[in-house]
Amino acid sequence: MSLLEVRHLTKQYRGGVLANDDLSLDVRAGEVFGLLGPNGAGKTTLVSQVLGLLRPTSGQILLDGIDVARNPDVARRSCSYQPQGSAPLEGMTPVEAVELTGRLRGGDKATVRRRTEELLTALDLDAWRGRLVPLSGGVSRLVAFCMAAVHPVRLAILDEPTNDIDPLRRRLLWEQVRRLADDGTAVLLVTHNVAEAERCVDRLAIIDHGKVQVTGTPAVLKERLGGALRLEVSLDVGVPVPRLPDYLTAPAVAGRRLVAQTSLADAGRAVGWARDAQSHGEIAEFQLSPASLEDVYVRSVTAREEDADAALLA
Repeated sequence: MSLLEVRHLTKQYRGGVLANDDLSLDVRAGEVFGLLGPNGAGKTTLVSQVLGLLRPTSGQILLDGIDVARNPDVARRSCSYQPQGSAPLEGMTPVEAVELTGRLRGGDKATVRRRTEELLTALDLDAWRGRLVPLSGGVSRLVAFCMAAVHPVRLAILDEPTNDIDPLRRRLLWEQVRRLADDGTAVLLVTHNVAEAERCVDRLAIIDHGKVQVTGTPAVLKERLGGALRLEVSLDVGVPVPRLPDYLTAPAVAGRRLVAQTSLADAGRAVGWARDAQSHGEIAEFQLSPASLEDVYVRSVTAREEDADAALLA
């Protein structure tokens, strides 16, 4: 049974902006559920409604079967939240901030203190535990996670938890996110870091323009690509994007990086094209690899944009 159920949720702001559009998903106890999407997709609006901070225009959000819009106190009792911004640490050390949060959430003193010690050590934060001085962005993010994880809750909502965190501690953080779920908490992970989400989430939903585009496990979503391969190309500064043959599909360009898809049957032709383009100075480097969750993400979001463009031209 799902702990969190979002049913046909619509949120329209004054002025007509439709932030969530008939959106449905569910999160189960003991799983990490990824909520992926570009900026402006409606992720923050959805989270605000789950937390009882906004009322839906229509639809329902149920926590343990209780309607959050009618009973916002259930969200305050059942949810912990790591916001995307900095943790409120002014005038407190990390130890004080984490322990205070745990006590405010109803934890007994000894248990909260033990859990605080455990989290700070697991995330390699012992050097900062007693500091009052301003903390770096990465350390502040880790402390914010500790504040969300220090006392067991039914649903933990983590909004871009790895922002500004160095690679080593990022790995430690994902281990603690996994442990949080393994101990029975439902984790709603809001992120745009598709590569990291693929390693951590049990299921996910990709949303864009307020709608769920696809949902499922990473493995199932990648299977829907039909065994596609990804060709990743690096471009030199000042070199235009090369024209792609028709067997390289769904191209996406970000800075000096181009990613396209091809079938297993066309893998040889794709490598041959890339080698030829490299020898002529059209590309710098290339790599052919199995399709990833990032390819699912790009195709889902790009398909939505193409549908919108087609509607405007119709």
